[in-house]
Amino acid sequence: MRLAGRRVVLGVSGGIASYKACVLARRLAEAGALVDVVLTQGGAQFVGPVTFEGLTGRPVLTSLWDRSPALAHVRLGRDAELIVLAPATANLLARAAQGLADDLLTAILLAGTAPVLAAPAMNDQMYAHPATQQHLATLRSRGWTIVGPAPGPLAEGESELPGRMSEPEEILAYVERLLRGPQSRLSGKRVLVTAGPTREALDPVRVITNRSSGRMGYALAEAAFARGAEVLLIAGPTTLPAPPGIEVQRVESAEDLRQRVAQVLEGADVLLMAAAPADFRPATSSRQKRDRAAGPLTLALEPTPDILESTKPQRRTGAVIVGFALETEGTMSRAGTKLAAKGLDLLVVNRADEPGAGADVDTNRVTLLSAAGEQQLPLMSKRDVAEAVCQAVEALL
Repeated sequence: MRLAGRRVVLGVSGGIASYKACVLARRLAEAGALVDVVLTQGGAQFVGPVTFEGLTGRPVLTSLWDRSPALAHVRLGRDAELIVLAPATANLLARAAQGLADDLLTAILLAGTAPVLAAPAMNDQMYAHPATQQHLATLRSRGWTIVGPAPGPLAEGESELPGRMSEPEEILAYVERLLRGPQSRLSGKRVLVTAGPTREALDPVRVITNRSSGRMGYALAEAAFARGAEVLLIAGPTTLPAPPGIEVQRVESAEDLRQRVAQVLEGADVLLMAAAPADFRPATSSRQKRDRAAGPLTLALEPTPDILESTKPQRRTGAVIVGFALETEGTMSRAGTKLAAKGLDLLVVNRADEPGAGADVDTNRVTLLSAAGEQQLPLMSKRDVAEAVCQAVEALL
């Protein structure tokens, strides 16, 4: 569990978005965090303490005047590794910015030394009000991290302006980053990740592509972000949503991918080439849709550029270069040749015919190959594979 034993205070103030705090509390607990929920008086009007106790397995605190435990605001403020405010209403942000301590949650904010992550949630006009913006600027100047809000449905209807609280998965991504980043060698490093397939046009309608879903590359981007890296994800055509906090640039063909990597590679500390670009493309592409009635079609294919090979002249000295190899035969012998020929620090190898591994599935079974030898990993989720790859990269930095 990625947050095993980490102590998090989850402050829940009074807004309709409190229902999302239930999901966030559950996700934090599933990740192994010890979650102490603090409900404001308004928050308890939306979701009761029993709900959060059931989700976290821990008692919920609601008032400075509870007889037990004594001095909870001092204890929680001292012991917490991170304070998360979700939802953070306009009222809570205003009181925090002014340094008030008129309830248990604001007292914890004053007594604590832990970093604070706030997820604002309110009416869009309330969020846009100069007073709210000034309060947010004050809190940012004190080191607070603010996530969201986003446009979308509010209690009073749809809005194209920010006000809606960020989704729990996005907040969780920032929780991981704040808790895990300071201890990681990837923190502050520039990490470039490629993901997904490419499409090589046969005509305006038809393409040559492969089975890659992009899941492995996206998982790598998420794992690097959680470790505090500045991540740029270059992705071929996928149906995956952009990972929280990560810039995504889209490409279509292998040549598009080669050009985009060349444009942004300079200065990268780590290159994770998890994309599966097509190895071949039509020698000619028709400008008109090919008519099936014309009879059999014979295609001449030509190799696409070797993108990993093309990065050699641009690689920064000391950068860690990681390649991926999906093989069907002679797996490790071919992998060893590729590791040396392409000047890689690490090669992630797996077989296309391995059950539960390869393209278009959520799991993978890989071998990590480097100059130091090979490490075989069991079948695991692609996010867990990504964690293992990032751990290996940290050792190489």
